[in-house]
Amino acid sequence: MEETLAILGTGRLGEALVDGLLRSGGALPDRLRCSTRRPARARELTERFGVKADTDSAGAAAESDVLVLAVKPQNLRDLLAEIGPKVSASKTVISFVAAVPTGVIEELLGEVPVVRVMSNTPVQVDEAMSVIAPGRFAEERHLEMAERILGRVGRVVRLPEEHLDAVTALSGSGPAYFFLLAEAMIDAGILLGLSRDVATELIIQTMVGSAKMLRDTGRHPVELREAVTSPGGTTIAAIRVLEEERVRAAFLNAIEAAQRRAAELAGG
Repeated sequence: MEETLAILGTGRLGEALVDGLLRSGGALPDRLRCSTRRPARARELTERFGVKADTDSAGAAAESDVLVLAVKPQNLRDLLAEIGPKVSASKTVISFVAAVPTGVIEELLGEVPVVRVMSNTPVQVDEAMSVIAPGRFAEERHLEMAERILGRVGRVVRLPEEHLDAVTALSGSGPAYFFLLAEAMIDAGILLGLSRDVATELIIQTMVGSAKMLRDTGRHPVELREAVTSPGGTTIAAIRVLEEERVRAAFLNAIEAAQRRAAELAGG
């Protein structure tokens, strides 16, 4: 990447992005600037990655071509007030700030190209699912830049911003649903007499292998499920109970509730 990139708010997400870009060769340390609220955290980032890191977000913004906003929503307005005088239309703003529409950022920064991102926690292992949406002033080149950056830590798709509440509910919160399912299945293994370590290993590898089958074979989930479900066998007995307990309906209702909450947060 030829552009200079500033990560403004280098928490877990920002650190994962720095780590992914450096490991993949997507950026060199001298092309990255990091800002954080605590000097000790800045020193930690410099020691670990060899990047310039400090508490001066305005300075980082002034020195960089691409600004990644990775702060919590409640801290965004203070950050934008700090960097605003240093931001011009020549810069690209990529926002990871949850539930904040591009219009809010444009209102505070002016006519700057903003690309909004909804990603998820597997960014920490380079397996993120990221969705990007352009603001009013973002052009094709700004979207392509965001795709180049995010492609280093997972997969990227484009959608209109109106769909990002649904994306938040589905893939943004999605890892939590899988972790809850894994927790329940591990507990079931313990109930059946297995040790926690054994049950954990069985479930993790089963989930990883199943996810790879879904991704790599291109086959429909129903087709893959039916391949495991023999007539009169153990799997169909379990699935009958899941359907009786309305697990499918519970997932639909839960994800719909998450979308409603995302819309409420985006609205204020």
